[in-house]
Amino acid sequence: MENAGTANFTIGDRVRYYRMRRGLSQQALGELIGRTDNWIYRIEHGIRPVDRLSVLLSLAEALRVDISDLVGMDMGSGDQGPQHDGVPGLRRVLSRPPSHLDTGGSPMATADLKTAVESLWRTYETERAQRYRLVGERLPALLGAAHTTLSAAPTGEEGEIARHVVSLYGLAQIWLRRVGEHTLARVAADRGLSIADETGDPELRAAAAWSVACVLTSSGDVADSMELAREMIDHCSVDDTSTEGHIAAVGALHLQGAVAAMRSDRGPTAWDMLRRADRFAARITPGTNHWNTVFGECNVAMHGVHLAAEEGNAAEALRLADDVHVADSIPLERRARYTIEVMNCNRVQKDDYATVFMLSRLREQSPEEIVFSPLVRDAVVTLMKRERPLWAGELREVAYHIGVA
Repeated sequence: MENAGTANFTIGDRVRYYRMRRGLSQQALGELIGRTDNWIYRIEHGIRPVDRLSVLLSLAEALRVDISDLVGMDMGSGDQGPQHDGVPGLRRVLSRPPSHLDTGGSPMATADLKTAVESLWRTYETERAQRYRLVGERLPALLGAAHTTLSAAPTGEEGEIARHVVSLYGLAQIWLRRVGEHTLARVAADRGLSIADETGDPELRAAAAWSVACVLTSSGDVADSMELAREMIDHCSVDDTSTEGHIAAVGALHLQGAVAAMRSDRGPTAWDMLRRADRFAARITPGTNHWNTVFGECNVAMHGVHLAAEEGNAAEALRLADDVHVADSIPLERRARYTIEVMNCNRVQKDDYATVFMLSRLREQSPEEIVFSPLVRDAVVTLMKRERPLWAGELREVAYHIGVA
C-alpha cells in the first residue's frame, strides 16, 4: 500500500523504494523479471521510462506490490474520465461472434459507410478536447452497422466494404489501447486481421497486421510483435507496381518492428528496420495518411527520435529531434505522443526549463492526452521537488490540470 512517504515519488523512485524494502539488489530484481541490473539502474534514475503495462505488471509482481503502488494512481479501471463511457458498449460488441453483429437492420450504402468511418477517424485525429468521448460513443453502433453492411455486400463491393470495416477495427484498437483496455484492443485488432485475411488483399492484410503488431508491442509482447511484422513484410511484399497504400502499410510494419526490436534490446536490428522504412517513405506523397498509419518521411524521423530514447540515449534523441519538422498534416494524437517523447528526453537531460516548456505546449496541444501519460506524471512529480521561480507557475498549471497538485 502507498504511504505518505511515497506519495510524490516517480515510478523510478517507487521501484527503488520497494526494491530496497524487499532487500533486493538491482541485479536480483533484474533477474526476477528477465532484465539486466543496468536496465533496473536506468529505470530507477529516470533514464529509461516505464510506460508499458506489461513491464509495470512484471515489476509489481517481483516487488510484491500492487501496480497502483508503482504508478501512484488507481489502475483498476484504466484511465479515468468521461471517455470511458464507450468501453462497456465496445466490450459488448467485441464479446459477440462477428456473425451476431448483423442485427438485421438496413445495410449502409458503401459510400455512406466510407464517409462514416472517415469522419470518425477525423474526429479522433483532430478533435482537441473530446475525441475519446466522441469516438467511444459512436464506435459500437458503427461497428454493428458495418458488419450488417458487410454481410449484405453487393457483388463486386465486398473488398471495398471489407477495407472500411478493417479500418474501423483499427480505430477501435487504438482507442482501446489509449484508455488502457489492452485485452479488448487485441480482440479488435485480431478481428480486423481475420477479415483482411479472408480478402487475400496484401495491402489490407499488411494494414491489419500493423494494427495487431501495435497492440502486441504496447502489451509488452515485443518478440511476437517483431515476428509478426517480419512475417507479414515477407508475405505482403512491395514491388514497382504497388500502390502507395500498400507501400505505407508495409512501411508501417517496418516501423512497428523497429520499436519492438529496440524494446527487445536488439538495437542494430531496430535501426536496420528504420533505415528500410525510410526507403519506403521516400515513395509516399507528403501529407498523406494511408491506413491512418501516418507513414511517411516525417513519421520515420519521429520514430528515429523514439528509438534513440528507447535505447537510453536522450542526448542523441534530442539531437535528432532538432532536425524533425513535424508537419501540420500529422494527426493530433501522433504529434502529442511525439511531444511527450521530446519532453521526457529533456527531463532525462535535467533541462528543467525545456521540460516545462514542452509540458505547457502539450497541455495546449492536447489537454486529454496529457492527463493519462505516465511520462508526464513522472516529469511533473520530479520537477515539483525542485521547482524554481522562473517556471514554477507554468509547472503548477500543468500539475493542477493532471491532478497531481
